[in-house]
Amino acid sequence: MKTIILSVLLLLMTGLSVKAQVLRAGINFANISITNDGDVDKNSLLTSFQLGIAGDVKIAPMFFFQPGLLLTGKGSKTQSGAVTDPTYYRATSNPLYIEVPANFVFKTPTGPLRFFAGGGPYLAMGVAGKNKTEGKFLGTSFKSEENIQWSNDDPSTLNYEEGSGYGILKRFDYGLNATAGIEMPNLVISAHYGHGLAKLQSGSNSSADDKNKHRVFGVSLGFKL
Repeated sequence: MKTIILSVLLLLMTGLSVKAQVLRAGINFANISITNDGDVDKNSLLTSFQLGIAGDVKIAPMFFFQPGLLLTGKGSKTQSGAVTDPTYYRATSNPLYIEVPANFVFKTPTGPLRFFAGGGPYLAMGVAGKNKTEGKFLGTSFKSEENIQWSNDDPSTLNYEEGSGYGILKRFDYGLNATAGIEMPNLVISAHYGHGLAKLQSGSNSSADDKNKHRVFGVSLGFKL
């Protein structure tokens, strides 16, 4: 099943490379919700990146469909104390996803500047990432780094998650996007917000960790092809 999904993503990338109108790169400010209401701890904000391509399909004079294919970083950090303190601790989790957004946007009438806004769903698959820990205890430094472990979840088996376990992230993420920005003759400046709806920890649902979901705000610069 994973091979099929990877093949579909590759076909999407190939199709977009022919029809794409924007090459896009930017910065993500990622976090993870800590309450069932979706609240986050602002001190846990993690800076990451996004890179990819996007299409621009006209549906009506001011209404467009914008599919995309992105490599995007998510996650969060935990820190206690400062680097200059004799004792401090910092841990980061930065999973990388291949993400397929499917946004619908409205644009202002044609001109040298066009403003746009819209949104839509996204589907993402975890492909890489690192968990890092560093700090000092009474002046003695320590550091560790390991690859993020992903479940081998098969989406076709709705009632069972293969490869789940403690410390293992769910392979697939999905949610809703919002986007807005300015379009110029050769450039696109935009802001994006991704509101994850899938829990992060693998394994059976439980009230203890169902609240943990991705929250990502990003800004990007796009170059029209």
